Amino acid sequence: MHEVCISIGSNMGDRQKNCAEALRLMQEKGIRIIKTSGMYETEPWGVEDQPVFINMAAAVGTELGPKSLLNELKMIEKCMGRTGSFKWGPRIIDLDIIFYDDIVMDMPGLKIPHNRAHERRFVLEPLAEIAPGKIHPLLNKSVKTLLEELDNDQNA
Repeated sequence: MHEVCISIGSNMGDRQKNCAEALRLMQEKGIRIIKTSGMYETEPWGVEDQPVFINMAAAVGTELGPKSLLNELKMIEKCMGRTGSFKWGPRIIDLDIIFYDDIVMDMPGLKIPHNRAHERRFVLEPLAEIAPGKIHPLLNKSVKTLLEELDNDQNA
């Protein structure tokens, strides 16, 4: 069983319900939910003129390989009504693989660990709640340390 950390976010409709529904659909697809963080209300990143987000993190177990897992997560997003929008735009649900075991992967459409996670408070804060000691395989720092290193004023 592979251990994976997933970031979950929503800023359209009932944001809390959307995040909970994404978790339910993951379980329905055979992805075992091990632990979830609380839900954090966060300012938008990248494009500020949009509704605020609810973000959370989940530690999951899966037999799926990284690409297959990504495909399942994209299917869940589509099933929940996510449509193509502009980069960093509003979305009903956003599911991102942050860590997958300790692997490093860089292929079109899939970078593990997530290439910007260490810069984003909305990813690190919920992740630190459920996996503070998880070591970033490229930066060799724990999630807790990465969060501590973020500038307090940074809207990450």
